[in-house]
Amino acid sequence: MSFKYTAHTLSAIEKILQESGYILRYEKGNFNSGYCVIEEKKVVVVNKFLNTESRINTLIDIIQGLPVVESDLSQASRKYYQLIQASVASQPATDQSSETNATS
Repeated sequence: MSFKYTAHTLSAIEKILQESGYILRYEKGNFNSGYCVIEEKKVVVVNKFLNTESRINTLIDIIQGLPVVESDLSQASRKYYQLIQASVASQPATDQSSETNATS
């Protein structure tokens, strides 16, 4: 991807989730894919042992599967969201079967 794997980028991506109404938590647990999305409660749980690069890649994967309304985002968040969309669209399709969704 065309992202710099820095704490600033991670913070910007976390803000997209926050502005979309999701609560982001870093927890330990048995996550096969490194994360779990509890859709009914709008909670995203990410493995706290992931490094910054893995956290960024994981959050980008999560954002691709969530309904994000661009008009709800601040200008800075919208810019990062559009960068994510363009970056993912330019890459070859990958297997997204590792995502775990919970409904409780």
